[in-house]
Amino acid sequence: MSPPLLKRELGVFGATLMGLGSILGTGVFVSIGIAAQIAGPGVLLAVGIAALVAVCNGLNSAQLAASHPVSGGTYEYGYKYLNPWLGFTAGWMFLLAKTASAATAALGFAGYFLNAVGVADRTYLILTALIALAALTLIVLTGIRRSNITNTVIVSVTLLSLAVFIAAGLPEIRWEIATVQNDSSIGSILHATALMFVAYTGYGRIATMSEEVREPSKTIPKAIIFTLVLTMLLYMAVAIVFAGAGGADKLSLQTGAAAAPLEVLARSFPTPGVSQLLAVGAITAMLGVLLNLILGLSRVWLAMGRRMDVPRVLARLNPSQTTPYVAVVVVEITIALFILVGDVKTTWSFSAFSVLIYYAITNLAALQLSPAQRLYPQWLAWVGLAACLFLAFWVEREIWLTGLALIAAGWIWRAIVRQPARN
Repeated sequence: MSPPLLKRELGVFGATLMGLGSILGTGVFVSIGIAAQIAGPGVLLAVGIAALVAVCNGLNSAQLAASHPVSGGTYEYGYKYLNPWLGFTAGWMFLLAKTASAATAALGFAGYFLNAVGVADRTYLILTALIALAALTLIVLTGIRRSNITNTVIVSVTLLSLAVFIAAGLPEIRWEIATVQNDSSIGSILHATALMFVAYTGYGRIATMSEEVREPSKTIPKAIIFTLVLTMLLYMAVAIVFAGAGGADKLSLQTGAAAAPLEVLARSFPTPGVSQLLAVGAITAMLGVLLNLILGLSRVWLAMGRRMDVPRVLARLNPSQTTPYVAVVVVEITIALFILVGDVKTTWSFSAFSVLIYYAITNLAALQLSPAQRLYPQWLAWVGLAACLFLAFWVEREIWLTGLALIAAGWIWRAIVRQPARN
């Protein structure tokens, strides 16, 4: 007997907002600042190259999700189009990277929130992060419809704050430095590109939740394309303002500013209230990222539970079949453990490596689609595969070595303790 399926409740608009809610968080509020410090004005090239790689991956994800619309994303595509080992690797890397990213988003929210209310005592940081995690977990447990309403509110506030930042920053741009100069080496641009790629990958949440999308063969490709186009335009505008207004220089003058680079730059704008509004946007964005990561992670646990790569109990749905409640609770516990004891200093680079490996498997699966299933030219999958494998090893050496070690650890787990998969 087939396992019960989740209800299809999302259209193009709702799925696009879910993608934006997953993308517009740590990526835009933190990663552009980090990438600008690495590549200088070359961050503009990094944003553009990362966008092109994301387009290839997004279109391949769209056609895979349209042909195989179930929860689990590349984990499921690996199983169906490649082999169980590659499918498991995709799911394993997703869980590792995104659980740490969710903890980072929770702590980021807590930091911005405590700064906004004027609380300087850092002992409240972990407590505030755990409270935010618990509140959003309760929302996710109520099902995708209420989660979608919450996400719409969050995305609206975030977009407003970024629009004000761009409008206030445009008059401050010195166009002579908002270009790539000789001090932006190819290596630094590729390193920044790998980090910026992660900032686009929230669109994968649309594919991960494709079991809950109406008319997936039409809705998923449209939602992913709309999400990527809107994100590219927004990132380019933010990067131009940041690089052109001397954001990297201002960041270097203030200790501990890397966690809130856009806010630091906004303080230098003559327009009053921009930095405060940006802080509000960052707070809502971090909540949006955390909400969408809880949703995405729980759906991957659900898919892996169905195939018994993890305990079968994780595949249980609530009586109304709107949420995998056991998986959601497990996600909350694992994120909380990262909040309590995790070292998140290198999370962004680790996420870059693991997500690039994840999408390399996505592109490899897209190469196996039949002509009838293919929506886009096959060369897009080849370009996406080569770009992901190439960029993955431009992060710090210790990061990709750790990532390879964790892949090996996952394979050992599957070989020794996993029950035989039931397809």
